[in-house]
Amino acid sequence: MQIALFQPDIPQNTGTILRLCACLDVAAHIIEPAGFDSSDRNFRRAGMDYLDQVALKRHVSWSKFEEWRAESGCRLVLFTTKAATSYLDFSYNASDILLFGRETAGVTDAVVAAADARLLIPIKPSLRSLNVAVTAAMAVGEALRQTAHRSPSRQPEGLL
Repeated sequence: MQIALFQPDIPQNTGTILRLCACLDVAAHIIEPAGFDSSDRNFRRAGMDYLDQVALKRHVSWSKFEEWRAESGCRLVLFTTKAATSYLDFSYNASDILLFGRETAGVTDAVVAAADARLLIPIKPSLRSLNVAVTAAMAVGEALRQTAHRSPSRQPEGLL
């Protein structure tokens, strides 16, 4: 199981998600451009000393991420408020990449089109959305529960 963040723009959320990845031994991807530098104080504070424990790969663009994904053969599962299928009604594979969009803008149409599945976490109809870090925790928790698999860590491979 892996988590990918598409152009994240809130450092605290990204740090929290990477901390989640470290704790659950889930590889992480950041698809640039991010709205902050990795030296950002808020990012470092949210990730605490766990950031060095994350198997993290940064991709310089969506197209570079897609090149990497084509080589790896992983299925892309997009979490979006515009989906019709609940994340609880989906069958996950241990090799899935769970993708979460930019907090302020979501993902582009090209990203939506590339996704193998689009899922939502149902919430009270009068409310807009959950925090992306909360969504990531719920999603990866369900995916790991279903697959009963903990992804082996991969060494960070830098910027692609």
